[in-house]
Amino acid sequence: MSTRDVSAPARSLPREVWVLASANFLIAAGFGIVAPAIPMFARTFDVSLTAASFVVSAFALARLVFAPVAGKGVSLLGERRIYLSGLLIVAVSTGAAAFAASYTQLVLFRSFGGIGSTMFTVSAIALLIRVTPAELRGRASGLFGAGFLAGNVTGPLAGSGLITINLRAPFLFYAVLLIIATVLVWLLLRRSPLIAKVDSNDTPAVRLVDALRDHAYRSALLANFATGWAVFGVRVSLVPLFIVEVLRQEEAFAGIAFAVFAAANLVMLMPSGRVADRIGRKPLVLLGLLASAGGTSWIGFSDSITEFMIATVVAGIGTGMLQPPKQATVADVVGSQGRGGPVLATFQMSADIGAIIGPLAAGALADGISYPVAFLVTGMLSLVAALVWLPARETLPPAEGSRHPAPEQSCELDAREQH
Repeated sequence: MSTRDVSAPARSLPREVWVLASANFLIAAGFGIVAPAIPMFARTFDVSLTAASFVVSAFALARLVFAPVAGKGVSLLGERRIYLSGLLIVAVSTGAAAFAASYTQLVLFRSFGGIGSTMFTVSAIALLIRVTPAELRGRASGLFGAGFLAGNVTGPLAGSGLITINLRAPFLFYAVLLIIATVLVWLLLRRSPLIAKVDSNDTPAVRLVDALRDHAYRSALLANFATGWAVFGVRVSLVPLFIVEVLRQEEAFAGIAFAVFAAANLVMLMPSGRVADRIGRKPLVLLGLLASAGGTSWIGFSDSITEFMIATVVAGIGTGMLQPPKQATVADVVGSQGRGGPVLATFQMSADIGAIIGPLAAGALADGISYPVAFLVTGMLSLVAALVWLPARETLPPAEGSRHPAPEQSCELDAREQH
């Protein structure tokens, strides 16, 4: 197991990482506001549970289809341009969704938003990797995720209030927050020397075929697939309906449940990132996958609000523990020198595939069998991902000054040798 000298002075994260995390907060706050409203708004058009879930899947499907293009765009045009363009596309499409007059229009507008979403997601992670020193990748991933989760804590609470006013209001509020985030990033990063250095770097991109040879990267893809299925798919599409139809609670309680999950997630992000930078990525990934599997499965068998909330907290802790080391693992594979657009796009696509299949499969299971079976299948995917990760290598880079390379060469080194 790779470890670092705990007595060594800690370096500070670059200012650019804090800017990206702040923008992530605004983006996630808006998503947290609109997420509980999506399936409920779809149901107002008198559609089935599966059709309501497809609105979530359509967004993820657009992200998936456009991800390779976004990855190429990052390599050709640069991270910052793709990031800002993506934010504006999501802002426009979300505002348009508020005025959808039919189920078909809602699906189309959300799909268009998925294109912009994949653009700013791939480019943001690419920027994060390029501006962060190798020994701080866990912390940077934790802070980046913390911005998103902090927004997810506050967003659902505000969204619950907006839902009681009008189901269209959350979409308009989200559009405004996205415009604010775009202006914030443009103003604070336009004269950044570090970003300018990234923009002018013409080092060849790490090849996807090299990354796929690494078991650690393949394991990260499967873990991301399970996360997309559970967190971005089933949680968004089925949890609000489970609360209303099984637990017999008001619709607004869905926002509270989303906030509790995000809060439990948030508590773990920064500690997990720090520990992953000290002892390695793998132990945190395995613990996070196991906790996520248990908590998600438990949700479907809850028959009271108290039990449901406890299961939600367990699932949130597991997801929070998993995210920083999982993303840091991919960053270790890509390295900070070459553009990793295609590799990062594929990593994102794995979550999007889960977010597409998850709501449809779980929705069909809930319709045809029961909610407990739907959540159990979802949880077991994380357990399978943990078993697959067991034989993977530890990717934590050797401590500064070490004479020996990591146990297995990263594809970053492979790419350098080939070029």
